[in-house]
Amino acid sequence: MDIGLLLPFAFVSGLVSLVFAGYLIWSVLKKPTGSPKMQDIAKAIQEGAQAYLMRQYKTLALFVVLLAVLIGYFVNMPTGIAFLAGVLCSAIAGYVGMMVSVRANLRTAEAAKKGLHDALSVAFRGGAVTGFTLVGLGLLGVSIIYSFYQDLNVLIGFGFGASLISLFARVGGGIYTKAADVGADLVGKVEKGIPEDDPRNPAVIADNVGDNVGDCAGMAADLFESYAVTVIAAMLLGGIAAASLGGSVLNYVMLPLGVAAVGALAAIVGSMFVRLGKSKNIMHALYKGVITTAVLSAVGFYFLTTPDMKLFYTTLVGIAATVLMFVITEYYTAKEHKPVQWVAESSRTGAGTNLIAGLAVGLESTLLPVLLIVAAIAVSYSLAGIYGIALAATAMLSATAIVIALDAYGPITDNAGGIAEMAGLPANVRKVTDELDSVGNTTKATTKGFAIAGAALGALALFAAFAEATHLTTINVLNPAVVIGLFLGGALPFLFASLLMRAVGTAAFEIVEEVRRQFREIKGLMSGKGRPDYARCVDLATAGALKQLMVPGLLAVLSPLVVGYLFGVEALGGMLAGSIVSGFLLALMMSTSGAAWDNAKKYVEDGHFGGKGSDAHKAAVVGDTVGDPFKDTAGPSLNALIKVLNTVSLVFAGVLVTYALHLIG
Repeated sequence: MDIGLLLPFAFVSGLVSLVFAGYLIWSVLKKPTGSPKMQDIAKAIQEGAQAYLMRQYKTLALFVVLLAVLIGYFVNMPTGIAFLAGVLCSAIAGYVGMMVSVRANLRTAEAAKKGLHDALSVAFRGGAVTGFTLVGLGLLGVSIIYSFYQDLNVLIGFGFGASLISLFARVGGGIYTKAADVGADLVGKVEKGIPEDDPRNPAVIADNVGDNVGDCAGMAADLFESYAVTVIAAMLLGGIAAASLGGSVLNYVMLPLGVAAVGALAAIVGSMFVRLGKSKNIMHALYKGVITTAVLSAVGFYFLTTPDMKLFYTTLVGIAATVLMFVITEYYTAKEHKPVQWVAESSRTGAGTNLIAGLAVGLESTLLPVLLIVAAIAVSYSLAGIYGIALAATAMLSATAIVIALDAYGPITDNAGGIAEMAGLPANVRKVTDELDSVGNTTKATTKGFAIAGAALGALALFAAFAEATHLTTINVLNPAVVIGLFLGGALPFLFASLLMRAVGTAAFEIVEEVRRQFREIKGLMSGKGRPDYARCVDLATAGALKQLMVPGLLAVLSPLVVGYLFGVEALGGMLAGSIVSGFLLALMMSTSGAAWDNAKKYVEDGHFGGKGSDAHKAAVVGDTVGDPFKDTAGPSLNALIKVLNTVSLVFAGVLVTYALHLIG
């Protein structure tokens, strides 16, 4: 392809993605909405989700405006404007996706009356809206800002805006969803012995709202950020590539944008291949979409990179990393495989052994992804240097639309099951939603693995761009300032995860006490004659999440600035390196452990080791309760942390260099 056409090609690809998202919205919303009771339940979920998201955005508004002003003053005004554009695009992607998700859940439950095929179609299309909205806005944002300013450094502001919203969406949504989930489970399942999604549980609506604000809006913001900042970092490194590999600077600068655009179009075609075959295997149906996207992307990348085959092979590294990350994560988190079955079996001797097994699986699960990332770095670097690593990361994240579709499918099916349970739909309907939800738990886990690996490669690309911007060629580990940076960077993810776990515990405590109070004071609640106060639990979860939001966010934004000003650019480089390594490993460990505990509980509920109500089941519920904030709050939020640290450093790199020169002078 003529390199001069890549910018308009990316713009058109973004438009096509948004048009396709609009078509998906229309196709979902025209589906039947079921009985008035189903509609009432869905309306409560919709109102709770919208109320939370709007309150979150209002809470952040002043902070965002203040940051934009500071960037405009210390860096330049175009970068401040690009920052606001990144914030806006990320917020819109999360909002649109979530508002469709909370409408697709109802329609999925109604479609389940017709069978698995219809319900899968509605749920997947609802999830795909998030993916294609995200990718469309990302491509449009980057291509428009670059066209207008013709300055790659201004694009860093767009990436920082996306990073900031990602951080707060992951943190706030994660605290909300797990506080509600833990509160509902501890009283409902453990103390009262009632089923999940039982309408008698006062926290059940808050739990369903949480699925959307955490796994839909939160994940959308997370991968929007990874998608945007990785493309931008690769474009920034294009100049270095031209000097070392030879050729036009513009070729290397525009190529990552072209790779992302090809991946978006391939995902549109890939999504059309998601359909049940004769085997009725849901996971196979979903993976057909991923594989088709990967194959078509590879074909597109070939024509995009010809005649430089080294660059083509680099994009193949990214595709291979995507596929292998799915395989590795599924092995450690799906109930069909030995790790999860071992955690379930460990529940036979109590909660203690269940917890030990889950932690062991999580710790073990870090090795293969690390080897995969190391191999990807080594191969892509040997092919095209630092630029090769960034291009491989871009190729990996070019599959974001289809990956997000698989992830957002999860909360839709989970909600559909809840609506079916609360509305008293027949057992055959709940059987369909349970099958969809069971697969949804695995897809949510595998997509988190993809997001973590993508965050690691994207952060490395950002780190390389930071080194280029600050003229940092080496980091001397014998320098005490660098060692200080390494230790601080290594410790940050642990402190950050601790703050989030503590926040979930605090917010969950309030919900547990409220649920206990309602069971105690509302007459006839346990017998089904009394009506719970669902709104009170929704309000508590919202207030708890927003109350705990700012401290982790400020920690992420201010830490690199403080280290950079106190100890210098090289120390900041050490801090970024330390945070990438420890954050990547901790995120993998926490996300995998949490998913293993979750699916181990479901494996027991399927009838193994005594089934529901057995001692093994009670132990597995405890493991799942501990795992909830691991996999849905702290673990995924570490993605955002390591990228925010790097984007803040990159945005203020020029200021830090000027400050260092001033001190020397």
